[in-house]
Amino acid sequence: MSNKVVIAGVGMVPFKKPGQSEAYDVMGQKATRLALEDAGISYGLVEQAYAGYVYGDSCAGQAALYHIDINGVPIFNVTNNCASGSSAFALAAQAVESGAVDCALAVGFEQMMPGAIDVVFPDRPSPLARHEMAVARVMNLSDDELDAPPAVAMFAAQVDAMLEAGVSEQTIAAITCKARAHAAYNPNAIFTAPLTVEEVLAAPPVFRRLRKLYACPPSCGAAAVVVCNEAFARAQGIRGDVTLVGKGWCSDKKQYFNGNVLDVMFQALSRDAATAAYDDAGLGPEDIDVIELHDCFATNELATYSALGLCREEDLNTFVADGDNTYGGRFVVNPSGGLLAKGHPLGATGLAQITELTLQLRGEAGNRQVQGARTALQHNGGLGSAGFVHIFQRSSLNRRQLA
Repeated sequence: MSNKVVIAGVGMVPFKKPGQSEAYDVMGQKATRLALEDAGISYGLVEQAYAGYVYGDSCAGQAALYHIDINGVPIFNVTNNCASGSSAFALAAQAVESGAVDCALAVGFEQMMPGAIDVVFPDRPSPLARHEMAVARVMNLSDDELDAPPAVAMFAAQVDAMLEAGVSEQTIAAITCKARAHAAYNPNAIFTAPLTVEEVLAAPPVFRRLRKLYACPPSCGAAAVVVCNEAFARAQGIRGDVTLVGKGWCSDKKQYFNGNVLDVMFQALSRDAATAAYDDAGLGPEDIDVIELHDCFATNELATYSALGLCREEDLNTFVADGDNTYGGRFVVNPSGGLLAKGHPLGATGLAQITELTLQLRGEAGNRQVQGARTALQHNGGLGSAGFVHIFQRSSLNRRQLA
């Protein structure tokens, strides 16, 4: 019989622009200490640890966690592009759910460089080559355009595909404006100054029809989540009212590459992960109160709305114009400000999303609080590809459960 996974503790450090943060190992250990403090336990009670990151040498997880203690706990390093943090969480949760351990830790961190994300090892085959070629065929990208950093070229193609499907530039810009409005109440976010649709659209395109403010910034940061089973929570007096109730994990399928750019760029992956998570939880989109999703580009947020079943693709302009993605609407999407405003330190992103949702379900999100939030959904994707959707729920428990 599987164990219920309790979110025992969460922690994150403020995200920063490249060059303004501490080193990755310091950020990682600080986020971990905050998560352990939130759970009210010592590092010595953690039986396995998983560290997610992209831009770092092997065993960077040990470098971060050895600041806390060097006690022999097994540490697994995980890389899955932008979904590295969610991958670390998935493995920690799986270890608890299966009964392999009573308590596990997931930590994610990233110390990024300025500028667009590019390949690190250009002397060998790129894991994104299949995706780049599929997008290039459909969108007629020239050889010169393919010389651009992969994320720029492929997400520019996503922008083109959304515009050709009838999504307006005003709708795309409105996503960035919403992100800034939400981030104004998040002390951990990078960009908190408000923006108007006119300001977003005033900037000329930087590549094809991709505008600068459609994209999230490279950033540095760390986040951590401690998970445990219910028996461990009772024994340690850990608050046990936020639990994982559904999960959907997947990679690409061959049919994703059959001519639909949006399917190459996360949409089909997200749809399949969401379907699996809803089935696992026995819930549907109508049951979700608050969402943290992967808005690496404003168009990716829009593509994810239909993938998660929040609205139909043909209704995206109306959905955004009616405010159904923000406070007072049908769903509150990215109350943290999301990647567009909070920042996107790759390895930390998924765990920062789970941290935000845990605070929301506990009723501890301050001015960002979604009133009455009981069910939350986290969505995170990494090109190459890796898709994750997790659903969390608040139970009636509202105090630490003592043995």
